[in-house]
Amino acid sequence: MILMAQSGNGQGGGASMLILFGGMFVVMYFFMIRPQQKKAKEQKVFQDAIGKGDKIVTMSGIHGKIVKVNDSTFELEIANNTTITVEKSVVSLEVTKAIYPKDTK
Repeated sequence: MILMAQSGNGQGGGASMLILFGGMFVVMYFFMIRPQQKKAKEQKVFQDAIGKGDKIVTMSGIHGKIVKVNDSTFELEIANNTTITVEKSVVSLEVTKAIYPKDTK
């Protein structure tokens, strides 16, 4: 009789464990995965909107002004008559917005 009571308990525990794992996945999705996807989408939109004359900051901390835009790269003027070619993916959205707000172009 004791064995039957324990086996009945095991089945209910399996369903509650499944619900618990499902709940954990939902929480991880809304607190970790979804915000990362949203941030990546914003970064992509920002990189696509970069144009000639914009002042930007790269992720490595190089400040400059865009003088020429290519497909996936652009030329960045970092000093008078000194330009470097960098990938669009190295532009930091957060730093650029903090240092060079849109209204001060």
